[in-house]
Amino acid sequence: MTADHHVVIIGGGFGGLQAARSLKGAPVHVTLLDQRNFHLFQPLLYQVATGSLSPGNIASTLRAVLGRQKNARVLLAEAADIDAATRHVILKDGEIGYDTLIVATGSRPTYFGNETWRAFAPSLKTVEDATEIRRRILLAFEAAERETKPNQLGALLTFVIIGGGPTGVELAGALGEIAKDIVGMDFSNIRLADVSIQLIEGSERILPTFSPENSAKAQMVLNRLGVKVRTNSMVTDIGPERVVIKRGEILQTIPCRTVLWAAGMQASPLGQALAQTAGAKLDRGGRVVVEADLSLPNHPEIFVIGDLANYPHQTGNPLPGTAPVAIQQGCYVANLLRNRMEGKPIPLFHYRDRGNMAIIGRASAVAEVGKFRFSGFFAWLVWLFVHLIKLVEFENRVLVLIQWAWYYFTRNRGARLIIGDKRRV
Repeated sequence: MTADHHVVIIGGGFGGLQAARSLKGAPVHVTLLDQRNFHLFQPLLYQVATGSLSPGNIASTLRAVLGRQKNARVLLAEAADIDAATRHVILKDGEIGYDTLIVATGSRPTYFGNETWRAFAPSLKTVEDATEIRRRILLAFEAAERETKPNQLGALLTFVIIGGGPTGVELAGALGEIAKDIVGMDFSNIRLADVSIQLIEGSERILPTFSPENSAKAQMVLNRLGVKVRTNSMVTDIGPERVVIKRGEILQTIPCRTVLWAAGMQASPLGQALAQTAGAKLDRGGRVVVEADLSLPNHPEIFVIGDLANYPHQTGNPLPGTAPVAIQQGCYVANLLRNRMEGKPIPLFHYRDRGNMAIIGRASAVAEVGKFRFSGFFAWLVWLFVHLIKLVEFENRVLVLIQWAWYYFTRNRGARLIIGDKRRV
């Protein structure tokens, strides 16, 4: 490889951005492609959705992040296809050649074939999703404040979150905090007892990737926040004013106006493109099954990292679709390319699991680091510290720290803005 060697990275998320930054100073030319001009810190997106943070607090423009990296450039472009034979990325409005390609386009929400549900139950993946969820939550309280018919109040103040993983649990906990913070203080005609928050999970317990102990502790905290947890419950239908769930053989209809989706993700469509052009093997979820060095079979110049990659070589099962996995894979591929240039041996990728964490509410979280399991206030402090230092820009770290401190002492969520169409969906 020489300085003319062109590394194209598709996706400015955790994996793609880490790969680009890790190639700083390498004798290659790096082009980062993304259809957005910013990197989004998705683990804190739920705090935008619930009014604790503004979108700008957790987003950093890619040009600013890579602005001082002389061997890197950023292009605002959307990749539509990949021509592995000619080594070109086909864009919506052109094409770009590569010598090495790193595909890090992540995943997107799936409604398991029920696309009509998308309009009634927004997911949480983008800034637009977060502001839409915030709009629906706040409009529900505003509508309830004006409602004069008691039989309509219940549906307005019922919030259903589908999916009991970390995102669903964090959303449910934040909603419980919102109800405690603003009912009575901002709204005089709503009682806290009128608010119903329900978390629906299909398996036996929430946070199924955590230990049973921490799952139970998380559910206990949610119960204290007024959240009703329904496990072993499957959603069978979602409409504009209801959710239908099935538990065993029993169907139940929950009248509600606000439904939030946190139940599943599917791989980026570029996985299909790699299957067609490069012969990549896909799993049932559309993820690309990669080699032990994260490359494609017969295509050592193409790497797939992050949520789009199925890496079964370590445990026999795919690695979780989390930010730490993507970051470590981005760093690994950059180091692999450096080793190739220098003729050094290339070790196989090995993910170092540094633990799981989920925040449940004010001053409460669960965490698992190696053999250690802890919860409560200390876990919450660890969660705050870890997420703060992982924010890309120093300015965002300062802003988020100030916002968190302000909310902790005042309970005032400063980003409770209703943006967009004021009509109900």
